[in-house]
Amino acid sequence: MAITIPIAVMVVLIIMQTILPYIVKRTVVFGVSIPDSYVKDKKLQSYKKLYSLLVFFLSVIGLVFYLIWAINSNLAEDTQALTGIGITFAIILLSMSLYFYFHAKTLQRKKEQKWMVDVKPVKITDLNVRLQDEMLPWYVFLLPVIITLGLVVYTALQYPNLPEQIPMHWGPDGQPDSFSNKTPLSAILMLLILFVMQMMFLGIVEATKRSGIKINATNPTASKVRQLTLRKYSSWLMFIISFLITGLFSYLQLTTIHPGFVHDSFKMLIPIIFLAIVLIGTITFAVKVGNADKNNEFPSVAGVSDIDEDEEYWKGGLFYFNKNDPSIFVEKRFGVGWTINFAHPMGYLIIFGPILLILVITFFV
Repeated sequence: MAITIPIAVMVVLIIMQTILPYIVKRTVVFGVSIPDSYVKDKKLQSYKKLYSLLVFFLSVIGLVFYLIWAINSNLAEDTQALTGIGITFAIILLSMSLYFYFHAKTLQRKKEQKWMVDVKPVKITDLNVRLQDEMLPWYVFLLPVIITLGLVVYTALQYPNLPEQIPMHWGPDGQPDSFSNKTPLSAILMLLILFVMQMMFLGIVEATKRSGIKINATNPTASKVRQLTLRKYSSWLMFIISFLITGLFSYLQLTTIHPGFVHDSFKMLIPIIFLAIVLIGTITFAVKVGNADKNNEFPSVAGVSDIDEDEEYWKGGLFYFNKNDPSIFVEKRFGVGWTINFAHPMGYLIIFGPILLILVITFFV
């Protein structure tokens, strides 16, 4: 059980990092904007292929070594799990190192070939595109909140029957391995953390919905389809994850109130099922959005390009700083999903505020 979750995460991570260059926006290569007429440049294609091969084979070697070591070692499950987490971070570090290498190579080729010299920078605005936006409305995200508030009331009613030691942490086998003395705060701590997380999901979705829909100048139809697809399915993914986390925390709370709520043989399966649904949903989301703008029937506009933001606003192709952009979140340049506009203070509040609040709450238990 200790190695099941790390291995599952590593497998999904390897898949995602391997296909990443092929599911980002078609006019962005390793965080560098490329005019539509050069997206199939043979050199750029070789960069993508080499990145994917290196990430795949080196990561698989690390995964195999970890699997062999974990099976043949007699170390504690916690040690095996921590080692798995370490290798997972090593895979991320490897992929990021390769990304920055090929980002520099791509930026250098763009400058050497002077791809932006003979094109006219253009900014496209479509005032009607928001009418086609199918993001989930904010009030849908109140459903998990209602469940949480109901559990708070139920816990208060059951407080006299709660055990004197309240579980605070659960091990790989699904059994609690850390406890705190029963107090009104410790009894609902999990639910308070859950509520803060639900508010964070709601804030992210609402801020994303209000962010600008950026249309690509060289292929406005393709970029419009991608943006609408990204917005729609990211809101659904957020809702599913919020609902799953609510289900997982609710299960943990109910097992605290009613220790025999679930048979011991099923307790190990609950986290695995939760993780499997999240990972499958993430892969499906990435592939769905990644293929949205790859239709060759989308017409391209010759002689124009987007305004070049590679070095002014995008640092390393990953970090977006633009004080003039009111959007809190923008589409990633390498990856599928959203990243913060680091020049917008509200983004820090939405992401890091809940984390700080959770740390404060747990400090007083």
